[in-house]
Amino acid sequence: MPNENQPVLFPGADLDEARAPAHATTTPAAPRLNKPERLQGEMRCESLDQRLDADHTARLIWQLVQGLDLSPLYQDIGAVEGVAGRNASDPQVLFALWLYAATDSISSARELETLCFEHRAYEWLRGNVPVNYHMLADFRVQHGDLLKALQVDSLAGLIAEGLVTLDTAAQDGMRVRASAGSGSFRRRPSLEEAQREAREHMDKLQRESEADAAGQTVRQQKARARAARERVERVDQALEAVQHIAAQREKRKKGDGAKARASTTDPDARNMKMGDGGFRPAYNVQMATDADSGIILHMDVSNEGSDAGQMKPMMDEIKENVGQAPKALLTDGGFSTIADIEETTAAGTTVYTPVKEEAKQKDAGKDPFTPKPHDSPTIAEWRQRMGTDAAKELYKLRAPTAELPNARLRNQGIYQLRVRGLAKVKAVLWWHVLVLNLMRAEVLRAARAKSAATPGTPVA
Repeated sequence: MPNENQPVLFPGADLDEARAPAHATTTPAAPRLNKPERLQGEMRCESLDQRLDADHTARLIWQLVQGLDLSPLYQDIGAVEGVAGRNASDPQVLFALWLYAATDSISSARELETLCFEHRAYEWLRGNVPVNYHMLADFRVQHGDLLKALQVDSLAGLIAEGLVTLDTAAQDGMRVRASAGSGSFRRRPSLEEAQREAREHMDKLQRESEADAAGQTVRQQKARARAARERVERVDQALEAVQHIAAQREKRKKGDGAKARASTTDPDARNMKMGDGGFRPAYNVQMATDADSGIILHMDVSNEGSDAGQMKPMMDEIKENVGQAPKALLTDGGFSTIADIEETTAAGTTVYTPVKEEAKQKDAGKDPFTPKPHDSPTIAEWRQRMGTDAAKELYKLRAPTAELPNARLRNQGIYQLRVRGLAKVKAVLWWHVLVLNLMRAEVLRAARAKSAATPGTPVA
């Protein structure tokens, strides 16, 4: 029994409740929560620049774009001082948006337009410059020649800096799915019928337009006429393509040329054997990469399903662009043709490519590296070279050098192309190649600076 004279330490406290056992049943207190409030008005004072982290990749992209010579993009702008009309959207902004979109695996102009108004990085790059999906889509495919020229200038600069040596390069081809569907491929009789139907449809639309068809606005009439005209053009191109394919088949004795087919949606696409063994409409993306730096020396796109014959044109293009070709070239067996090896070697590049059926010859007790009686001096030297330990050691660089840019393009979403035609396909791929090289060059420069500050540190 408590002492009445005992001092009270906590006045007002219920001693009986305080002495109650811990397991006694009590009513739990209501939790305190921060609940969402979406109707409260507020004012934020911040700029676009304050909303983006200082080390964000978008800032690096903008810095790189500012260092490029984009003067050709400004020459055709009609909005000039002293002339009425709306201002043009800065091409530098559009250029930066597509470069950053390439790093972010964005290939849709509509998706990019949405991001420009909803994503902090794209908002920052846009800087409140007016854009729309049509403007973005057109800009992406209209400047393939400029993108290639910028790549050449960038490569020449890297060579001058000593970051690219051109001692050893590796070339590889990558099949990329085309926009055309497999069902769009037709033989010549079907294409001729489609051509007749397309032209009749275009004539019909023309007559309706002249009669001022009811229920259609002028804009709708023009859109329908444009679609019909483009349909006729694609079918005409498909007919030309199927004739070219038929001539090639007969020249290579690959069967009846009458079986040749071409696509009505993308006449430049060809059915190719893909990595999984299946055949689908695709393009053959060729890239040559510097083994020491990882810089892509050149990129080209063809609609040939084979890598044979791609070696010499690639080396010639690099030499034309920067004045010299790589001293040594590493390729896989798909490039190993007699003509390729002889022509590339004659141009001054030493070829390292596997001897065909090397394993079978070894199993049969034959030395695959021994020159054959009919070999030319160049081929005999190549066979002997591929049997040396030095060549085998150097050839180990092929896979990590050639496959890395392929993997990087896949990481940027290059699995299927959304555009049609060789010219547009090349333009789209140049965006990805250019940004890969620009980002890689920054890594190389940073590594060199670190190596200079800390002697003994290897360059990345």
